[in-house]
Amino acid sequence: MNAVWTWMRRHGGKLWLGLLALLLGVALLRWWMGPHVQTEAVQRRDLLQTVVASGRVETPHRVDIGAQITGTVARVPVAEGQAVKVGDVLIELVSTELQSAKRQAELAVMQAQGRLRQLNDVQGPVLQQTLRQAQASLDTARASWQRNLTLFEQGFIGQAALDESRKALALADAQVLAAQKQVASTQAGGAEHSLAVGAVAEAQANAEVVSAKARYAVIKASVSGQLIGRSVEVGDVVQAGKVLMTLSPEGAMQLVVQIDEKNLRLMAVGQQALASADAYPQQKFKAQVAFINPGINAQTGAAEVKLDLPEPVPFLKQDMTVSVDMEVARKPQALALPVGHVNDINLAAPWVWLSEQGHAVRRPVRLGLRGGAWVEVLDGLSEGDAVIALPYTLRQGQRVRTQP
Repeated sequence: MNAVWTWMRRHGGKLWLGLLALLLGVALLRWWMGPHVQTEAVQRRDLLQTVVASGRVETPHRVDIGAQITGTVARVPVAEGQAVKVGDVLIELVSTELQSAKRQAELAVMQAQGRLRQLNDVQGPVLQQTLRQAQASLDTARASWQRNLTLFEQGFIGQAALDESRKALALADAQVLAAQKQVASTQAGGAEHSLAVGAVAEAQANAEVVSAKARYAVIKASVSGQLIGRSVEVGDVVQAGKVLMTLSPEGAMQLVVQIDEKNLRLMAVGQQALASADAYPQQKFKAQVAFINPGINAQTGAAEVKLDLPEPVPFLKQDMTVSVDMEVARKPQALALPVGHVNDINLAAPWVWLSEQGHAVRRPVRLGLRGGAWVEVLDGLSEGDAVIALPYTLRQGQRVRTQP
């Protein structure tokens, strides 16, 4: 033991120097051979590029419900969120004055129609009889004037008697003419008849206006759907034109999402999508791009996209939040490599580190379709090329040891 210790004391310095030299040699060898790097071969695979966005469920249009007259709300028989059918009563206004005006207008119509019937059934026949009497009197006066004229020519009567006969004839003729005018006035197209008909039409028009106002007091659903908004209560005084309820019509729904403007070039009408409601994330359903708004929101830098649902989705509700995965491009057997292996992928000149014969080579690439974690290589690489995975700090031409 003492001999070993003595030997260590004499030769320990040389031993440590030898060990240090060995370690330095190993380090220099590893430096010369380069670092271990992981590589992945460029390969062909099917690529699917999608754009993911979130939005809400909407119907293609909404119906705003309001009053057409000013009035006080008497009854609101529906609640927000309730489903209604066409013709269901939504709001009733106090209608006492309107009903009274309606009865008065109906009475005015009856009175005008009564005057027209009186003209046709009573006054007209009476005037017809008067005309016949006047015509008979005219015939009598004409015959009397003819006799008197003959007697005057024979000298049996004087000029005064003849003049009286002529005056009686003229008076009878005037009476016939007046009776004819009166009869014509009471017949269809005559002045008095036209006035009576016009009075009936005016009364009926007024009654229709009053009836319409009375109907306006009961506000009904114009379409079937769901009430998604209500801003009226019993006792409120409402004005014409003010929105009191909002109705979401039943039927086809749309998904309305906002996409970043940088993805607008990828979008096209007819593209397929897969969507899910945040309330039911596991239940996927199909959708299709139906409309792309050409305008951009200046505040958010987003464009509005609407998607139709080819099949009804029972659990969807108005304004539900949805996530949509829209398929914008597909390419089978494209030359691709992982996105994470590309330097400056979002800049104008992307590039990769390539392992060639044990050296790191910087290679510019031209990229195409990006699908998930993979990106298409259009130029710069060939199938089977060993691309060095990131991140590594390398130099052009540096030796590397591959570790696939």
